[in-house]
Amino acid sequence: MSRLVIAIVGLVVAVAAGPLDHHHQQNPEAQATILKYENVLQDDGHYHWNYETSNGIAAHEEGLGGHSANGAFSYTGPDGVLYRVTYVADEGGFRPQGDHLPTPPPTPEHVFQTLEQIRANPPKDQKDFSLEALDATIARLRQH
Repeated sequence: MSRLVIAIVGLVVAVAAGPLDHHHQQNPEAQATILKYENVLQDDGHYHWNYETSNGIAAHEEGLGGHSANGAFSYTGPDGVLYRVTYVADEGGFRPQGDHLPTPPPTPEHVFQTLEQIRANPPKDQKDFSLEALDATIARLRQH
């Protein structure tokens, strides 16, 4: 019985004390403010935007809506290092670049041989097959 009374008293004291002060435990990133913001959309579909925040985050992008974009963003990581990523997004996909990003291993030569065989003998039963897309893939793989 005395344990129950002690537990109830402890609960009443905890409730009466109210919530703990989380102000000192709160993430300082939550207090960041926007220092600069711009967003422009032109009649022809071209656009550009950029922003900067008080905690050192910055980003910008320009492009043609639904077709292509290029831009960059940067931020300071928990390790104190400034990270920067530039990117292009278009019919070739999203292609980020940054010193901290991993790079793919080189494409094995047998993959190029296979793709060249497909190019020399394109499938006749695939209506959506595109030599242009295959050539773009080969060119992209050769860049690495």
